[in-house]
Amino acid sequence: NVQNGNQCILITCKTSMYSNCIIPKFPYEELSAHPNRLFLGLCYPSQFTALPGGGQAVFNFSFHDCHIRPVVLDLSPTSRRSSQVGTDVWIPLFLQPAYGKIQANSNLNFHMGLLNEDLSGPAESNTFAVGSFIPIWASVEQQFHQPLLLLLEECVASTSLALMPGAPVYPIITNMGCLVDGKGRGSRFLPRHQTYAILLYLQAFEFAAGKDIYIHCKLMAWDPAALDFGKKACNYNNHWEMLDDPSRNSLCSCCDSNCVYRTKRGAASGESQGLVQNAVLGPLVITTSEASLPAIS
Repeated sequence: NVQNGNQCILITCKTSMYSNCIIPKFPYEELSAHPNRLFLGLCYPSQFTALPGGGQAVFNFSFHDCHIRPVVLDLSPTSRRSSQVGTDVWIPLFLQPAYGKIQANSNLNFHMGLLNEDLSGPAESNTFAVGSFIPIWASVEQQFHQPLLLLLEECVASTSLALMPGAPVYPIITNMGCLVDGKGRGSRFLPRHQTYAILLYLQAFEFAAGKDIYIHCKLMAWDPAALDFGKKACNYNNHWEMLDDPSRNSLCSCCDSNCVYRTKRGAASGESQGLVQNAVLGPLVITTSEASLPAIS
């Protein structure tokens, strides 16, 4: 059961190799109008039926793919604050469990989601007109860790929830942090307010217009003092620029060629100073309609 105020959502699951979970009816008209906001773990409904005053959702995925694991919670009345003892991360007050949470090793939790126009809350729609902007927010929640810098190593768009070899993709970020979609377009990283969060201001592109699109990203939590050619965030503004330290723009000079870096002797890549997690955001729909959605000022 999932409790929200005086309303309760019953989730029934039949377990085998694959989970078959059914939410027979939930009394939330907003979710019924926007079923893309409904998750079970990391999975979207494989089938959704709108009902008066709510809807029915069916999930057919393996528990492993949805990152669902048994958890025992000790519940007691508390007042949640945006800043918690033992945590250096600020989590927006609008963040909900279904917003996109990826739990990793080393007590790190990653978050990824779409924001609205003024960056004050989740997006009200998953449909965007070509040329409008898609604000994508990601962060890492660190507990008892040294300060971390969140980077987007790679991002591509695909029409598939799971990337398959040979499937067509639209490159967004390549070469370990180079925002290649910003060359000749308006896509860019917005200035950071915290090292553990990053905002990608993505201009909607003409790729599989009208179809469901998924944004696949590789997120990395890294040591802010250990940036190199393989650990960076680069914008294009007539030339490549380093998001976090313009005095080190030279680290972005490889973005038009091949960025390589050397791993310290005796340390496996990503193990000594950071942690990598894959994330999928979607589905999104990009339309070719002339009616453009409002962009962020």
